[in-house]
Amino acid sequence: MPNLTAIENTECINTRIQPIVTALDAVRQQKPLVVNITNYVVMNNTANALLAIGASPIMAHSREEMMEMMSFSGALVINIGTLDSVWAPRMVFAVEQANINNKFVVLDPVGCGASTLRTEISRQIAQAANKLIIRGNASEIIALAGKKGQNKGVDALDDSEAAVSAALYLVEAYQCSVVISGATDFVVTSKGQTQLRNGHSMMPYVTGMGCTLSAITGAFAAVGEETGLAATAILGVAGEIAAEQSKGPGSLQLNLLDALYQLDEETLIQRMKLS
Repeated sequence: MPNLTAIENTECINTRIQPIVTALDAVRQQKPLVVNITNYVVMNNTANALLAIGASPIMAHSREEMMEMMSFSGALVINIGTLDSVWAPRMVFAVEQANINNKFVVLDPVGCGASTLRTEISRQIAQAANKLIIRGNASEIIALAGKKGQNKGVDALDDSEAAVSAALYLVEAYQCSVVISGATDFVVTSKGQTQLRNGHSMMPYVTGMGCTLSAITGAFAAVGEETGLAATAILGVAGEIAAEQSKGPGSLQLNLLDALYQLDEETLIQRMKLS
């Protein structure tokens, strides 16, 4: 008699993990250019993370070059972390250029719900994008959907599972995919939900970890992985590995880049906790 458990495990690897491995290989081979309109706090972190997985980052904020930039880039990542009256119109204009060039937009609605401005701009960008992935923490996703959540500035006070219904609303409202970051990550699409349980409790003590996920999501969208699943899985596994080698958040930042750079198929298959 065949070992059914082994067969089921093999099928799981083929149907769920192999596409993630394939997407990582595609990023490393194609080295897509990812345009980031992101916040001052995380520019260095996110640029280095994109380089570590094999993508090519550019932190472009000038309206004057955005039309040209989006004509040859792979994807646009918009992070509203240090939002102001100058950046907001540039973000909307960049989305319009992404639409013209049929490029994906990854929206990171940092602090959505913490202020009226952040909530309104997040919704404006989501509404404007033709091809959209939203990546946020639970409180941001709940607020973006117009539901009542809890946050403290840009930090989530809601559990990621509590945001699933809000994510489903956003999927339908904006015809998008939604990634909810937390102790358990959720990837919600029109076709279903996936839970990922990698990562480490030390990761929230490093600023911009979610922003890093948003940037990496842009790299994978540029090569055709349009749900956010591959980026979420890969950052979770890399964060887990990095934490095992780190004494605290300072060394975690450095070790995360090394883990992203060294990540391979065998490690993903051994470590990924996906359902």
